[in-house]
Amino acid sequence: MDSLTLTREEFERLVAEIARLSMEVAPQATDPRSTCQCRTFCTQMCPDRLGNILAHGADRIGMHVAFPGTAKDLARYIDHTLLKPDATYEEIDKLCAEARQHGFASVCVNPVHVRRCAEGLRGSPVLVCAVVGFPLGATLPDEKAYEARRCLAEGAREIDMVINVGALKSGDDALVRRDIEGVVAACHEAGAATKVILETCLLSEEEKVRACRLAKEAGADFVKTSTGFASGGATPEDVELMRRVVGPGVGVKAAGGVRDFETAMKMIRSGATRIGASAGVRIVREASGEKAAPAPATRGY
Repeated sequence: MDSLTLTREEFERLVAEIARLSMEVAPQATDPRSTCQCRTFCTQMCPDRLGNILAHGADRIGMHVAFPGTAKDLARYIDHTLLKPDATYEEIDKLCAEARQHGFASVCVNPVHVRRCAEGLRGSPVLVCAVVGFPLGATLPDEKAYEARRCLAEGAREIDMVINVGALKSGDDALVRRDIEGVVAACHEAGAATKVILETCLLSEEEKVRACRLAKEAGADFVKTSTGFASGGATPEDVELMRRVVGPGVGVKAAGGVRDFETAMKMIRSGATRIGASAGVRIVREASGEKAAPAPATRGY
């Protein structure tokens, strides 16, 4: 067969057409019967459409396809996070103000701050995400379900729950599934999303696969890499594995150690449809071309 030679203009048209066809894998934004996992009616490139491209065969996506090039686009991937135990009301208020300003997907906070965030973000598209069973995941299933319901009643629209890591490593899949199902039921009754934190740094590859399958079977909306409080955070390899296992119908959140634009883009190219980070402002500023000081080498988000 003769080799095919394309001009640059022809090549760019071909790439654009492939991108356009790939977008059609996901439900159209104008269809009122469906929403993306990001819980918005998307009009451009959204995290879940990107995830569908990856899930349907793409193993690499160039920047010109994966990221339209504005900080606003990238901000919609980010859960702006503040989970340190000594967070003050002033810091929480600042978190919400930054989320409003930059258009982040959500603010992710401890349960005690949910009501304050819900009040501070009233009238904004930014959601409130609360952590449950955090950071160890070693509470009883009914306690996690109760905690989720309380957070939802306070105004949370997303719940990030930690699995029972010890039960998973012990092979008690029934307990792990029941643990997740209780929180999923509470969330779905309230029209909220559930993200299941696996704490991947503590798991073998087989355990990561099993955890993803259990979360999917239990009806979770996302699987998430890490709490940010264990010995390691998100890696592109773990995100790729999780995306392969859960397929296109479940979101993947990369969290823990994502502190700059370059790392965020590695996670997105690997299949992440949401990024958990305390450095959200830094990330979107870098996306805008601003220079930032080196990220502090601190533990956690």
